[in-house]
Amino acid sequence: MLRQTSLGSLGLTVGGILTIVGFYAYFSGNPTLNLVGFFYGIPLLLGGLALKVSELKPIPYTQPTAPEVVALREEQATITQNQIRKDITRYRYGQDAHLDSSLSHLSLSPTDEERPLITGIRETATDGAYTLIIDFYSPLIPLQSWEEKHQKMTSFFGPGVQVEIKQPKKDAIELALITTSESKN
Repeated sequence: MLRQTSLGSLGLTVGGILTIVGFYAYFSGNPTLNLVGFFYGIPLLLGGLALKVSELKPIPYTQPTAPEVVALREEQATITQNQIRKDITRYRYGQDAHLDSSLSHLSLSPTDEERPLITGIRETATDGAYTLIIDFYSPLIPLQSWEEKHQKMTSFFGPGVQVEIKQPKKDAIELALITTSESKN
């Protein structure tokens, strides 16, 4: 639940209410509420504003996950697959883009302007194996550059994960992280 709640919006809302109550109390001569509004409301309002400015929204699922795939995830998903799924489907703060440090490590993000952006995520099954598919908008990094990093991606995403790269349409890349038999129990 908290993963899907914007802390910036929450801070702005609570801080705004307390600040308004503080100003109302100030003009109506109520010093106790006045202090609450000024000492708690304004800092919460400013904190919420700061979080809202640095907020990175969750990546949406491009299709609903079938119950069979959820069962496969619980049985087969690696720690890395779960971490990626949880990280990109929640609000993040202070980052430029989802998986920005991972893309930099893989040399797929030479500059902020060239960095591929995640547009969606979905979970499927590939030959009975749990598969996490991440969709990227990658107009400046061609498929060939992604394919050159295939071996590096396979070792980066850890043991028990096979990486497949596809280009379903121009400027789009699908990165499939497929659980392999070595990670299955």
